Amino acid sequence: MSVFLLQVAATAADSVNTAVTAAPVVQADVPVIDLIMRGGWIMVPLVALSILSVYIIIERYFTIRRAAGNPDSFMNGIRSLMVKGDLAGAKLLCAQTASPLARMVEKGLRRIGLPLKEIETSVENVGKIEIARLEKNISILGIIAGIAPMIGFVGTIIGVIKIFYSIAATKEFGIPQVADGLYVKLVTSATGLIVGIIAHVGYHWLSILVERMVFRMENSAIEFMDILQDN
Repeated sequence: MSVFLLQVAATAADSVNTAVTAAPVVQADVPVIDLIMRGGWIMVPLVALSILSVYIIIERYFTIRRAAGNPDSFMNGIRSLMVKGDLAGAKLLCAQTASPLARMVEKGLRRIGLPLKEIETSVENVGKIEIARLEKNISILGIIAGIAPMIGFVGTIIGVIKIFYSIAATKEFGIPQVADGLYVKLVTSATGLIVGIIAHVGYHWLSILVERMVFRMENSAIEFMDILQDN
């Protein structure tokens, strides 16, 4: 009798193992493009904002990097030429150097002969214009950081509306009625937050770079005025 029971148990175990082996493996990975499509039309402005954010971050970064240059080397060259009395050479050096600092110094050189206060004012005015150019479009990132999560929240509301509409239309409550609305709700919310985070980080990062650039320009402007007073 015991032998018979052991045979039955072994047969049952084999059946269970066979069933487990034959069970289909559910793939959890979902292509990103499918998720985006599931988000519906609300994903169009979110994708557009994400592309705009990345473009502004990259474009502004390289613009600020080019503008930074090497202020110490430039100012050493200006000082050397001014000590020699080579005003034309100093102007030429400014013209050959494509940077906000060079344009500030060039403005000051063209005002030589006027009172130092007027020269200082001219240099400061050019500096303000150059800073405004460096900050161009950075404020747009701040706007995107604020509105992207809101657009994602709109998608969340639309997803909830879809769920209740499906339940009301079918008079049933189950996975088929809930799944589509949940896709819209979760995908748009996540996308809005991601875009907002990217824009927020990019805004503050670029603002820090501009602040460093402004500090260097102010120091160089002070150094330039010192050179004029010494000469």
